[in-house]
Amino acid sequence: MKLPPFNATPLMRALAWARVAQLRRQNPVTAQRQVLHRLLHTAANTRFGLAHGFAGIQSVAEYQARVPLRDYEAFWREWWQPHYPVLRDITWPGLVPYFALSSGTTSGRTKYIPVTRAMVRANRRAGFDVLAWHFAAQPQSRIFAGLAFMLGGSTALEEVAPGVRQGDLSGIAAAEVPRSLRRWSFPPPELALMADWDRKLATLARETPAEAVHVLTGTPSWLLMLLEQLPPLTALELLVHGGVAWGPYRERMARFLPPGCETREVYPASEGFVATADACEGEGLRLSVDRGLFFEFVPVEQLEQEHPTRHWLETVETGQDYAVVLTTCAGLWSYVLGDTVRFVSLNPPRLLVTGRTSYFLSAFGEHLHGAEIEQALAEATAELGLVEFTVGPVFAGTRGHHHWLVECTTPGDAATLATALDSSLATLNDDYAAHRQGGQMGPPQVTLLPPGAFTAWMRAQGKLGGQHKVPRVISDPARFAAAAAGLQG
Repeated sequence: MKLPPFNATPLMRALAWARVAQLRRQNPVTAQRQVLHRLLHTAANTRFGLAHGFAGIQSVAEYQARVPLRDYEAFWREWWQPHYPVLRDITWPGLVPYFALSSGTTSGRTKYIPVTRAMVRANRRAGFDVLAWHFAAQPQSRIFAGLAFMLGGSTALEEVAPGVRQGDLSGIAAAEVPRSLRRWSFPPPELALMADWDRKLATLARETPAEAVHVLTGTPSWLLMLLEQLPPLTALELLVHGGVAWGPYRERMARFLPPGCETREVYPASEGFVATADACEGEGLRLSVDRGLFFEFVPVEQLEQEHPTRHWLETVETGQDYAVVLTTCAGLWSYVLGDTVRFVSLNPPRLLVTGRTSYFLSAFGEHLHGAEIEQALAEATAELGLVEFTVGPVFAGTRGHHHWLVECTTPGDAATLATALDSSLATLNDDYAAHRQGGQMGPPQVTLLPPGAFTAWMRAQGKLGGQHKVPRVISDPARFAAAAAGLQG
C-alpha cells in the first residue's frame, strides 16, 4: 500500500477555512431560494419540467403549487420504471449514469435511486464541508498526512445499460473519487470490491496500515466490527459516522479511539447529503443549504393529508417534528425522503433526526414514533448496554402485543425489561397508555438475544456491511414473524 507522497494538509486547511468563513456569512434562506431556481432552470426542458411548467415558476410558492409531494413508489411508478434503466431527459437532463440500490429497512424492498454526475459533485462538496468544520474545530489537525479509510459495501457496480451502472452508494462514491485524491484513499480497489463481508473484514484487518489512517468513516455498527479486528489506529484524528443513531455506540466505540480523536456526525442518504455536524455533539446537524438540494418540511401529523402545509427554511419553526422533502440535482422533485427531523436552531439551520415516517408502530392504534421507541428502550436498557433491536406486532386472539427482540452487551432479565419498557412507553405516549389501560393491547413481550445474534441474522440474509441496516420496526406481522424466527433460530 503506497502512502501519500506529501502532506496536503496546509493547502486543504486554507481551503477549509475559506469555506467555513463563507458558510458563516451565508444567508440560508437566500441560498435555498437560489438552489431551487438553479434546479428549475436546469431541468426546465426535461419531461418532468415541461409537464410541471418549470419555465414559468418564479417563486417557492409557485413551485409548491405546481409540483405535488411524491414518495419513492410514486416516482418509480410514474416516472422512472417506464424508462429504467435508461433515464434520459426524464426528470433530469442527460443520461442518469448510476442508480444507488437502497433496501428500505421497514419494507424490505430494494429502491433504485438515480444518481447524476451533478449529484456526485454535490456529495463530494458536501463531504468537503465535513473536513472544513473539522479544521475549524481542530486547526492543528494533519488529516491529509495519512489515509482516509471509507468503510462501505462492495464497490462492484453492475452495468445495466450502456453508460449506466448500479450498486451500493459507496461503490458509486469509490468510482467517482478524483484521481488526484486516490493516493489518500483506502481501501484500494481490490479490497473495496470484495462482496463477502466476513472475508473483507478479515482481509482489511490484515492489510490496513493502521498507523497511517487519519480519517475513518462509515456506519457505526459496521465500524465497530472493523475496529474490533484492527490494530490500534494510533494516528486517527477524525471518525465520521452516520446512518444510525450514535448513542448506543458512543461508549463502545470510545475505547478504540486514540486521545484527541474527534467524532463528527453526518446525515447522508442515497438521495443526497442532507447535513453535517458543525458544532458540538448534541447541538444538531447543520443543513447543507447550497449543495444541490432544496428542502421542504411537512409537519408529521399532516403528511397523510391531501393538502399538507409545506414549509421551507423561511417558514420552519424549532421544536416541531417535520417530514423531510427533497428536491435535488438528481431529478427528485418534492420527494418525501422518509425521515423526520426537528430544528434546534434556524440561523444557522440545525436539526436533529427524530426517526422515520415509516419508523412508526401503530398496529393497535398506539401511534408510537421512532424517537419514542428508541428513547423508551434506551431508558430500559441503560445498565445493560443496548447493541441492537427490532420490534413488531403479534396478533393473538382478540388482542395483540408488541414483541421486542433485543441484544445487549450485559445479560439481563426479559420480564424486568418488558415492565420497564411498558412503563416508559406509557409515560412517553398517551395513546399507548390508553390502549394498554383499556385492554386493547397486552403487555410487551421481550426476548433477549445472545451477543452476535443480529450480526448472524444479517449475515444469513446477505446484508452484512455497506448501506444495510437492521430494520428496527417491522410493522407487517408476517414479515416480523419471519424475522423473529430467524433471530431466535
